[in-house]
Amino acid sequence: MIIIPARLASTRFPQKVLADIGGLPMVVRTAQRVSHLDDVVVACDDERIITTCKEHGIKAMLTSTTHKSGTDRIHECATILNLSDEELIINVQADEPFIEPDVVESLIQKLKELQKEKKEFIMGSCYNAINAQAAEDSNLVKVVLDANSNAVYFSRAKIPYNQSGEAVYFGHIGIYGFSKKSLKEFCSLPDAPIEDIEKLEQLRAIYHGKNIAMVKVASTGFGIDTEDDLKRAIEIFL
Repeated sequence: MIIIPARLASTRFPQKVLADIGGLPMVVRTAQRVSHLDDVVVACDDERIITTCKEHGIKAMLTSTTHKSGTDRIHECATILNLSDEELIINVQADEPFIEPDVVESLIQKLKELQKEKKEFIMGSCYNAINAQAAEDSNLVKVVLDANSNAVYFSRAKIPYNQSGEAVYFGHIGIYGFSKKSLKEFCSLPDAPIEDIEKLEQLRAIYHGKNIAMVKVASTGFGIDTEDDLKRAIEIFL
């Protein structure tokens, strides 16, 4: 199941999930991008999002207004839906209207492999190669990997530091996958100081020594983090 967490009162960009992109609200355009892959539900905090989704034939569910993160929101949704522990849940961010279906499918395949091999995992996510200039953007999260393609650290800073002149940079793509069991485990972990410092919820898993399996993908999509991103998105649909 694909669950899209959508919060109307975004701190950095209020009501962005309802922003018009080429005649469709952002959250609707995101949902439509992946609707052919599996069942899609928008987990939101405001009746205005519910109404908007219903107008466009998108299933939506009202969740608490007090969730700290999108992952906590999708956990509530998965619990209400009474999904089984082995059900795979993909968290697609509402501000990713250009997410490629191939990226989602790559993550689903990785999670199925981990399940089949009975590997211990808490979550999975995706990344792609980026250049040094892109790595300077604090809105683009960077990730460093270990030898097994598990995440070592995520940061808004430019990591790794290029002391040798041979650094390569990987950009994190804001999509996550869990089993229902591992989603519950993640949400039961205590908050982590680095999670609050960087404002990156996935660092909760890193802090507590849990694996985040990373999948390399080719992607030209981008998330809508700023007004400039929105203008860029609108221009694409002109």
